Amino acid sequence: MSDITTDPGSPPLPDSPAPQTRKAKSTGRVGDKVFVGLSRGAGIALLLIMLAIAAFLAVRASNALSANEGNFFTSFEFDLHSDPPYFGIAVLAFGTIVSSLIAMVIAVPIAVAIALFITHYAPRRLSGPIGYVIDLLAAIPSIVYGLWGALFLVPHLEGLYKWLDDYFGWTKIFEYHDGAARSLFTVGILLAIMILPIITSVSREVFRQVPAMHEEAALALGATRWEVIRMSVLPFGRSGVISASMLGLGRALGETMAVATVLSTSWDIAPSLLDAGGGTFAQNIASSFGEASGEMGKDVLIATGLVLFVITLIVNGAARLVIARNKEFSGANG
Repeated sequence: MSDITTDPGSPPLPDSPAPQTRKAKSTGRVGDKVFVGLSRGAGIALLLIMLAIAAFLAVRASNALSANEGNFFTSFEFDLHSDPPYFGIAVLAFGTIVSSLIAMVIAVPIAVAIALFITHYAPRRLSGPIGYVIDLLAAIPSIVYGLWGALFLVPHLEGLYKWLDDYFGWTKIFEYHDGAARSLFTVGILLAIMILPIITSVSREVFRQVPAMHEEAALALGATRWEVIRMSVLPFGRSGVISASMLGLGRALGETMAVATVLSTSWDIAPSLLDAGGGTFAQNIASSFGEASGEMGKDVLIATGLVLFVITLIVNGAARLVIARNKEFSGANG
């Protein structure tokens, strides 16, 4: 590198300022220290509460599992009054997973479509009221949804059931035998309506965070509105939509009163989703807790609650892994 010569009479060149580095630690102010301490304490307290819940469930469930005479994972019988206890979770696991999957298949596409309509298609004077109504639906109590499902949804689904049986009954999955529409498919539809506001609200806020420069760049290249959504909005909001879906799935897995109001419990797994009967973990705990006799009967229900707890942890852990894999999208990191 060549030397730079300067006039002897000219003032010396100022030294270039050293690059500034952002301090990662607190500034030392009392307010910052208090905030850091409260945040750290809240995180530790949350972990301790989760560990306490897990320990309680594990200890109480171990009493029932050690005395259980049936196969916990494959038995279809569930007797709270037998001594020693005889119970299994096959029917409950099937009903919980199937009804939640039905709800997700129905709710997620509709919720994403509503969120896109509010943020990118509807005029401002219309998007505001729609968003307000969506948020209001999320505040309706579960028992209200359950009563509406039992008194309105169940009687009006018989026509849909007959249509599914006429065109898809050959699959045996949608084979309908006359009777009240109190089945896992009805529960899935009801759960889809319940989780729709949650997924829509979170997805709407995520789509609003898309950088305007991404959309403007796509429009400048001649993209249509749908192409802008497909190339800019959806990739940016993928992680947020997954998070919203997991919030909805968490409610669907643990929903109690609405399912107990609509579903007629039956300890059998039917090949058709339209057959009455079935059960879920949360619904069984709520409906059977009052008749559970003694500590052993309650321990049996706690054992099923432990399974639901583990399923929820697995689902949320899988969601975190999926979100972590999607972080390489440049717009989501900027």
